[in-house]
Amino acid sequence: MYLNQFLFLAAFLFCVGVYGVLARKNAVLVLMSIELILNAVNINLVAFGAFHDTVAGQVFALFVIAVAAAEVGVGLAIVLLMYRNRHSIDLAEADLLKG
Repeated sequence: MYLNQFLFLAAFLFCVGVYGVLARKNAVLVLMSIELILNAVNINLVAFGAFHDTVAGQVFALFVIAVAAAEVGVGLAIVLLMYRNRHSIDLAEADLLKG
């Protein structure tokens, strides 16, 4: 397989993720879009690591997966608190910094 195929797949996933972050108002869908962006990065890391016959890309991908798991945990906790307080997870309503 060629490196270009993985790069195009990663670019497509990255673009879909960026579109999801910018266009969606639902907080859970924004978190899912961020996961798409991180998975695009993982594909690039593993593809370049395999292309250069090193395991460094796979190791970095594991770090990114660990960071993504922590990010989802914190993000879902924030979404849960937002739903408890406002009964909505619409991000358009969460732009106010009231105490």
